[in-house]
Amino acid sequence: MHSKRITPDDSIALFIKDIMLFEDDMACGKTILPFFADGYPGIMFQQTANGLYVLPQDKKMPLLFLYGQTIHPIELVLEGSYSLICFQLYPFVLNSFFNLNAKDLNDECYDLKLLQQYDAEKTIHALTSAISVDQQITLITGLLYKIFETKREMLDYKIQQAIQLIIKNNGSLTIDELNKKLNISERTFERRFITQVGISPKQFSQIIRFQLSLNQLMDKDYSKLTDIVYNNGFADQSHFIRVFKAFTGKTPKKFSKGKS
Repeated sequence: MHSKRITPDDSIALFIKDIMLFEDDMACGKTILPFFADGYPGIMFQQTANGLYVLPQDKKMPLLFLYGQTIHPIELVLEGSYSLICFQLYPFVLNSFFNLNAKDLNDECYDLKLLQQYDAEKTIHALTSAISVDQQITLITGLLYKIFETKREMLDYKIQQAIQLIIKNNGSLTIDELNKKLNISERTFERRFITQVGISPKQFSQIIRFQLSLNQLMDKDYSKLTDIVYNNGFADQSHFIRVFKAFTGKTPKKFSKGKS
């Protein structure tokens, strides 16, 4: 499999974190790609020889779809060759851009051909006819910018600021610290965050810490497990193991053995 991370164009960098490409035009058997909570919803365009399925839901995915927060671990299952283009969204746009309940999209997806206002079906047709990945990325970028132009006044920039603070501080800020920095009451902040993002600021912070610990574990950048625990703001080892198992379905030890 070939994978690539692409920096988004300046026109969409406010609401797109990364563009990721996964492809293998020589694959002939089954490919399983695991995905875990990372705090970012996204848009995926998929071209596969025999369809793309998500487990454990065993659901066949449309060509171009929006997915919400991934809370529970999932696997993408493909047969044969494939090309997947994924636009990672900063989560403050989830509700405003698509007029969808962000919480309802947790561990769920939405077929973007239903976006009739933006003629997304025309974009999908153009995507399937495109002769290169670069052209496909340009088409998706154009669709997203068109949505942004329509919705920019509806975006909650206070929540965008909160998300950036949480990410910048590796999920270590307390809710009280965030409230003070944003000059907003705890109750209002919690309500607006869940409305826009689909999860609470506390859970989003926990996911950011989990992702950092997952990367450290996968990179084998530690001498002992407690290095990961205290590097990433977990109270103790049992707390880390509990959080890690909730998001991966495995303890860190079993996960490491599976990756080796």
